[in-house]
Amino acid sequence: MAAEKRPASNAFGSSQLVVKRQKSNIDLSDGRALAVTNANASGGALIHSVPRTSGLQSPIMELTGHTGEVFATRFDTAGHLIASGSMDRSIMLWRTYGQCDNFGVLTGHKGAILDLQWSRDSRVLFSASADTTVASWDLESGLRIRRHEGHEEVINCLDVSKRGEEILVSGSDDGYICIWDPRKKRSMDEMDTGFPVTSVALAEAGNELYSGGIDNDIKVWDMRKQSVIYTLSGHTDTVTSLQPSPDAQALLSYSHDGTARTWDIRPFAPVNRQMKSYVGAPPGLEKNLVRASWNSKGDRIAAGSGDGTAVVWDASSAKLLYKLPGHRGTVNDVRFAPGDEPIIVSGSSDRNLILGELGT
Repeated sequence: MAAEKRPASNAFGSSQLVVKRQKSNIDLSDGRALAVTNANASGGALIHSVPRTSGLQSPIMELTGHTGEVFATRFDTAGHLIASGSMDRSIMLWRTYGQCDNFGVLTGHKGAILDLQWSRDSRVLFSASADTTVASWDLESGLRIRRHEGHEEVINCLDVSKRGEEILVSGSDDGYICIWDPRKKRSMDEMDTGFPVTSVALAEAGNELYSGGIDNDIKVWDMRKQSVIYTLSGHTDTVTSLQPSPDAQALLSYSHDGTARTWDIRPFAPVNRQMKSYVGAPPGLEKNLVRASWNSKGDRIAAGSGDGTAVVWDASSAKLLYKLPGHRGTVNDVRFAPGDEPIIVSGSSDRNLILGELGT
């Protein structure tokens, strides 16, 4: 039975202070500074020291408005919108282009927002919270559609199926992975992992589920049998992030051991499935659930870092391509825009998001 919809505390008419400003002291393309002309002289136009590579108004935009650490940042499926989740218990909605307008603030959770996922049609946003619930939000109206209840402790992570019937999976400190039908309040199934779960991801085909936790291992589950098929071992600390590659051949992980790694997840892969290890993104003393991600082509990997930078590697060679400054706290999440534009968004413990373009 569907739960009653309720307004998101005047979310779309929020008077909360939101600031979008161009950052002129950092250039994601090659580190050179940008000059900003006097507004009276030329209308505030930007003079570029390097060719532009995206449709952003400025090579770097800083999005400010959250009053707590930002733990999750997500582009919608078209790359036109961004959602951010924070310790301040709110979800902010931003436009990628133009002035990066903040067009909505969703409130209703009673704890920090630790993960976000868009539905495949970008009409619904799903959130995982420290208040032990998953929530569904209607983006057109700003209403919370439903609170999904079943976990007993903090929910750290969330994923949504890529095709077929839309389902959600979530992982919690209670040691369980819950499987949800977004149309229902209660979970359809639960899987006991034996350890707090800090990362989950669904395979492209939906037949397998990947989970990581404080036991340092990545478990690969058969969704039909709800049993572990095999385990990926190699990390030496909590696994905080998991994401399959766009071609569904590899799995990307990040851990508190300070490494991102890729794993061969093809059915008949060698016994030793580890492919590459990527260094340069230390987790920091806070040990937040730092996350890593693929770009849409699968040739670049990004991760947040405890030293306030966003790190980008070449996926095939593991070469460090960029170590991007700008934040003043741990970068908890970094995401590439879908499609061809070289844009990334990062969310940090400094309460801000940075949206910027990379060189080609």
